[in-house]
Amino acid sequence: MMRVGIVTLPFHFNYGGILQAFALQKAIQNLGFEPIIIEQPSNNIKQVLKQKLYKRSNIYKFVKENFNLLKLHEPFCDDELSINNINILVVGSDQVWRPMFYPGKIENAYLDFAKDWDIKRIAYAASFGTSKWEYTKKQTRLCGELLRKFDLISVREESGIGLCHKHFGVKANHVLDPTMLLSTKDYMYLVEKANVTKSKGSLLCYILDEKKSKINLISKLADDMGLIPFHVNSRVEVQNAPLAERIQPPVEQWLRGFMDARMVVTDYFHACVFAIIFNKPFIVIANKERGLARIESLLAMFGLQKALYDCNNKDLSLIHISEPT
Repeated sequence: MMRVGIVTLPFHFNYGGILQAFALQKAIQNLGFEPIIIEQPSNNIKQVLKQKLYKRSNIYKFVKENFNLLKLHEPFCDDELSINNINILVVGSDQVWRPMFYPGKIENAYLDFAKDWDIKRIAYAASFGTSKWEYTKKQTRLCGELLRKFDLISVREESGIGLCHKHFGVKANHVLDPTMLLSTKDYMYLVEKANVTKSKGSLLCYILDEKKSKINLISKLADDMGLIPFHVNSRVEVQNAPLAERIQPPVEQWLRGFMDARMVVTDYFHACVFAIIFNKPFIVIANKERGLARIESLLAMFGLQKALYDCNNKDLSLIHISEPT
């Protein structure tokens, strides 16, 4: 059976990052190939420390049980892939083409480590995360040369098509995030298999960057709609928080939140995705720091642009709840 290597961002406490890789792996498997996630080394001390904490988490347990992993080492060599009979390399998805998020040099997200290998190269739903160009001139030149070696190129955001054409001189197609290649039943199966407990509320709140304006919005929604807020994430990124408050719930518990919710409020791209997958009404709060282009592109694809809410308006009467159909 032909093996497909998947190059993506490192796994840590990001539910969406893990589930997009899980979905891409399963979609490739459904096509009759054998997928394998390629882990690359990082020389970023923050990434290394985050990886150590992650490997003691519930999330790491999900990865070990559901992923086929191959760890590459520096310096990269042909043997590491040839021994494992990898015939195709797929880059994607998530913000794998955003330099600030990639663990090493961004050129490796364009398969620089495999530039001389005789292998098929595909980009599936690769994301820049923003419509603003964040590459240096040297990165632009080197990544463009590498991308022109690809057999197929697709991006997750509409704006990515223009960025590829303008800065790399290549044509890219616009495709769905990998998580949307699977059915609701695929995710419900994970929840049922793990036998996780029912969520303690009806208003799912998945907020990565807490602010008073967002807390006020949640309070208004709960009062107006008679909902009980609940959270499916911890304070994992708050370094001075007590350890007990930094333990992330399992991936299956996060998914269970969408199953149980009557409504979702979030500032995170993949929470919007799963609200759509589980057909839940939702509001997404604009979060420019983490990349707004990806959310705007997703909402436009499904005609749900009014779900985007800007807390800077400070006018809660402007809230519009979008309901997927």
